[in-house]
Amino acid sequence: MKHTFYNIVILSFLTLVGCSGYKRATSGAKQTDTSINIIPKPANLNVTGGMYKLPRKNSICYNSEAASSAPWLQQILEAAQLHSEIKNVTGCGNWNLSVDKELMSQLGEEGYILDITSKGVNIKSAGTAGLFYGIQSIRQLLPSEIESEQLISGRIALPQLHIEDAPKYSWRGSMIDVARSFFGKEYILKHIDRMALYKLNRLHLHLTDDQGWRIELKSKPRLSEIGGKSSVVNAQSGFITQQEYIEIQEYALARNIVVIPEIDMPGHIYTALVAYPELNCEDLTNINTEVATPPQLYSKYKVGWSKLCLDKPEVYEFVSEILGELATLTKGPWLHIGGDEIKDPLYEEFIKKAEAIVNQNGKIAIGWEEATKADISNSFIGQRWNGKTTSKTSIKVIESICSSFYFDHGNVTGQPNTNNWCKKTGVSLEEVYSFISEDTNVLGFEAPVWTELVTTEAMLDNRFWPRTIAVAEISWSDTKRDFLEFTKRLKTHEARLKAMGINYFASPELEWKENDEISSK
Repeated sequence: MKHTFYNIVILSFLTLVGCSGYKRATSGAKQTDTSINIIPKPANLNVTGGMYKLPRKNSICYNSEAASSAPWLQQILEAAQLHSEIKNVTGCGNWNLSVDKELMSQLGEEGYILDITSKGVNIKSAGTAGLFYGIQSIRQLLPSEIESEQLISGRIALPQLHIEDAPKYSWRGSMIDVARSFFGKEYILKHIDRMALYKLNRLHLHLTDDQGWRIELKSKPRLSEIGGKSSVVNAQSGFITQQEYIEIQEYALARNIVVIPEIDMPGHIYTALVAYPELNCEDLTNINTEVATPPQLYSKYKVGWSKLCLDKPEVYEFVSEILGELATLTKGPWLHIGGDEIKDPLYEEFIKKAEAIVNQNGKIAIGWEEATKADISNSFIGQRWNGKTTSKTSIKVIESICSSFYFDHGNVTGQPNTNNWCKKTGVSLEEVYSFISEDTNVLGFEAPVWTELVTTEAMLDNRFWPRTIAVAEISWSDTKRDFLEFTKRLKTHEARLKAMGINYFASPELEWKENDEISSK
């Protein structure tokens, strides 16, 4: 499989200097030149004028703390047929990467300083994440052809500038529902590459629901053996093996993205009830038998009709076993326990016990906002989707308000194969970009795609892009919002998304055309 970050090719100098009209910035002033179309918008961008032409022979120098970052840069230069060598020494070449812990108070873990001068390119940060994001900004300064396999001869140049940049929020997320319609490792890796380009750093995988169970657990093998055969009608089924899950996480972490697995409990659980019938109540009062009855699998769309039998001790043994195994497999600090759309007198007690199990396994629990009605700890993170729940505890929050972030809703009113239950007119690009949270406990934003009606990769691309780029911008940029200015920058990314093989939605605000090379549905 070929992933976009490595598909870097040699570029034409004439193509590069096509982004003309640079304005000289006053020394020390904050000025964003509209011809520099980096997204998310940098906090401080000064265009100093002129172009730096890359030589045929390049030296990448770095200090010891930046050792893992140098190969990312070398990949770009080598793929562009520019010879490069890397040296563990500072200040020796035309490319210099350095990690300086003294910059932590100024930049944080993810910020960076980028200088392009007539002598070369320097990127500084307080950690390797910042260097990676500085390299992504370099990547966006190059024309879209770098994302494809097209070979163009000629010289390469970069605009001379100074950037000092850091994110506003620590949580910049995207969520794929792989439970209703299954999307496997190959698509997830492509999505990770695309996220990385726009400095997103959290990938939430909704792994289980009434229609499917998508993660292999050795302690309960029937979950994936049976639940992996189910999906919504006309969708693909399957599951992610433990080895694939580890590989996905490693791939993501190399790109500074943390994977958050979700096991939705105690509702949305029908596939587990089919696989392990002892989790049902004796008289099946925990499910609506008019919808489905074990061992029948479920392939439709109704929600809120299944739950674990919460007065059975074996249910909590099951929860402890699966969360313990998932915690062992998970490299990040978080486990998502779901908790939405459920009514049961023992619901709050269940959430409290489930969080305790997560904590006992060394992880932090996340739950949909209904879970915050329970007596949770202050380490719990609530994911807000309708804004109707008042938490018992002061906790950190992820904003996923459906009217602004549920991308299973149409890009425009009446778009086929989209939901509209939260917002009849759909969720437009401008509505994503315009969302503002006044909550000081907010960690950041995350946009889910629920896949009842999204059954192909082309459809999933179409729901994510370009709206996910707006999520990236508002999650990162701590600057005054200007939708018109944002769309001017975003318009130039159409060719880049096309070169990356994305079946983006042709947003009317952007005057884009459909990617004809991919079948659109």
